[in-house]
Amino acid sequence: MAEETYLIVGLGNPGRDYEHTRHNVGFQVVDTMVRNEGEYLELNKWDALYCRISLWGGRLFFVKPQSFMNLSGRSVARFADFFKVSRDRILVIHDDIDMNPGRLKLVAGGGPGGHNGIRSIIQCLGTKDFFRLKYGVGRPGRNGVHADIPVDRYVLASLSSDEQELLDKRMSHLSSGVEAFVKAGSQQAMNIINSVK
Repeated sequence: MAEETYLIVGLGNPGRDYEHTRHNVGFQVVDTMVRNEGEYLELNKWDALYCRISLWGGRLFFVKPQSFMNLSGRSVARFADFFKVSRDRILVIHDDIDMNPGRLKLVAGGGPGGHNGIRSIIQCLGTKDFFRLKYGVGRPGRNGVHADIPVDRYVLASLSSDEQELLDKRMSHLSSGVEAFVKAGSQQAMNIINSVK
């Protein structure tokens, strides 16, 4: 039986200046998952870094668009169309300012929620029907985050040491959730991921 093809996309901005920012959580997650398999995102295609791994019974393309957040959809659409990835096998990992730091949530469809990367992917795919794995980074003015920090500056600032430690702790849940997404389907993955508040 042929392997099903999946697109696992991490969102972020390219360049060292953005490397450890809240907005680049998606990049960090994808990099870590790939590195744990002894691989790296070294290949370059359609303005994205990527690698292909046969894993968990599927053919997985891990992708990091390099065109800055608001143009991420171009790369995602090219990969999805060329490799004939059905929309229900696209999983996009990104930061979410409306969730508490460290909270995880896997959702199907929905609007962009103010996230420019998701907005671009919806526009370029021509559909909202793909999966998003959200990682909470908090919002200025809530839960002890200083209210005077503009949202754009907040998401482009580096994670604090405590925030990075929390993200590192969540990696095993994130990886288990993506594995379940491939092996058992979205409902099983949601059971794993959405239990992490």
